[in-house]
Amino acid sequence: MVKHNVRLTSAEIGGLWATYLQENMAVCLLTYFLHHNQDEEIQTTLQHAYEISNSHVNQITAIFNDEGIPVPDGFTEKDLDLSAPPLFYDMFGLSFVYSMCRLSMINTGFIAATMAREDVQDFFVTMVQENSMLYKESTTLMLSKGIYDRPPMIPYPKEVEYIEKLSYLKGFGKKRPLNVAEITEIFFNTERNYFSIILCMGLLQVVKDKEIHAYIQEGKEISEKQINTFNDILLKEELLGNIATNMEVTDSTCSPFSDRLVVTLFHSLNAIDIALIGHALSLSMRTDLAAFYQKYILEILAYSGKGFDIMVDRGWAQGPPHAPSRRDLQKLK
Repeated sequence: MVKHNVRLTSAEIGGLWATYLQENMAVCLLTYFLHHNQDEEIQTTLQHAYEISNSHVNQITAIFNDEGIPVPDGFTEKDLDLSAPPLFYDMFGLSFVYSMCRLSMINTGFIAATMAREDVQDFFVTMVQENSMLYKESTTLMLSKGIYDRPPMIPYPKEVEYIEKLSYLKGFGKKRPLNVAEITEIFFNTERNYFSIILCMGLLQVVKDKEIHAYIQEGKEISEKQINTFNDILLKEELLGNIATNMEVTDSTCSPFSDRLVVTLFHSLNAIDIALIGHALSLSMRTDLAAFYQKYILEILAYSGKGFDIMVDRGWAQGPPHAPSRRDLQKLK
């Protein structure tokens, strides 16, 4: 059989390019957690996560080199100060792996669904599998250490029910109880924002740049508003709210991360958060929930724009590969 040299599609280039930056950033952050961690069980999971992300970076680099595509400018040891005192306690390193796996499983699944060339498709399918196994590993360890908060329990349904009235969509006044899809999205949205607040609290102690400090503070306030909104809904439904995680921030005021790494991390998390809130919106049939999700999507879009402006102004924003302007190419000299 003749093997044809199939060029990468725009989707494949874009997926590999974005994944390279995310995995390269993960390698940098995991290097930091590994350096300071003292818990042997967590160390094993952190090392596993590091090896997986580092392998992804190397595989994408090889593909780009083979295709003659420039490798994005990643983060290096210059973006880390391992001599700085630990900013987070050991448990936060485990929470980081858990949170990053959840986000990566979802995001990589979207990307994998756009791949066609066999080697690239194999890469992303394997990446989904690796992230899934690492998610299981981190969740199991969190359960054993008593820091995993399960979603609310409900009584098992006794029969199949059909929706008979349009009032099922009503979200104001007298409204129906939350269904399981809505409870799930509320719970994990709140959990994600608790993680964000801990991250923000740590970075607010160490970031000295006033503009970036204000940017992080605004992000913390957006997360706090979401937690208050959705915990209030759960409490009114007598499902109890999410319980705040333990404070995992030390008293260090010396930053272990470059400002470029910090802002890029927030920009990446914002993009994924918008996608996840959009997913929650698509599954939530009560109009009050839809209104809240729409509100926060717009707020995070505006907030993400501020982060992008900072990156452009500082020369940190790398543009993804793009198509040529055919109009410019067709101009006569």
